[in-house]
Amino acid sequence: MFLGIVVGTVTATRKADTLSGSKFLLIQPQKSASEVDKSNVVVAVDLLGAGTGEGVIVATGRAARIAIGKDDVPVDAAVIGIVDAGSAR
Repeated sequence: MFLGIVVGTVTATRKADTLSGSKFLLIQPQKSASEVDKSNVVVAVDLLGAGTGEGVIVATGRAARIAIGKDDVPVDAAVIGIVDAGSAR
């Protein structure tokens, strides 16, 4: 699990049937409370409606699949929270 900042979206016109209707975000992980890792970007499924510039909490691996409620989905990262306070921008 990590904190990150949404830096964009991904449009996929063709994807696995189990991901139909899912929104994908580009997220830069935070190195610290005041610094993002600009060398790394993660694609994550978003079921919460986060927008560009918002701080998010991202689960990875099996925890991501559990968070979206489907253990058989090919997902490695999912937004599980939108940060209201405590993120540095």
